[in-house]
Amino acid sequence: MIIHETLAEVQVTYSAKIAAKDRFKITCSADVAKVFRQIWPSFEHVEYFYILLLNRANHVLGYHQVSKGGISGTVVDQKVIFQVALKCHASNIILAHNHPSGNADPSCADKEVTQKAKEVGKILELPVIDHLILTESDYFSFADEGLL
Repeated sequence: MIIHETLAEVQVTYSAKIAAKDRFKITCSADVAKVFRQIWPSFEHVEYFYILLLNRANHVLGYHQVSKGGISGTVVDQKVIFQVALKCHASNIILAHNHPSGNADPSCADKEVTQKAKEVGKILELPVIDHLILTESDYFSFADEGLL
């Protein structure tokens, strides 16, 4: 048996097509909400979970949809979050998901996902600096409320 024929080649890529000077800078939770509102597919009927990936100066490197769920929730895999963040050499991460109900208050599950991501980020030296819950007209920021 020839070993190299039974091995998969792993490729890790990230390609930035936007010059560093042209990247949007995050300075507050309102900036985060503004960015996500431009890319969010829908605030009704389905819950989505996204991450915003930032460089050391909090300029946006990109975003990624982690999951799409149903009316009352979506599955969030921490491995996917950090796999993407590491691929694009992010220095900071911001989490976001929507509540189709229109109520921006965090659930116990929201708090657990946030805490777990914060712990993993600390180990990887890739901090989660905020988690926004978006509704069509409002948002909740974990950082603003002192929950991160």
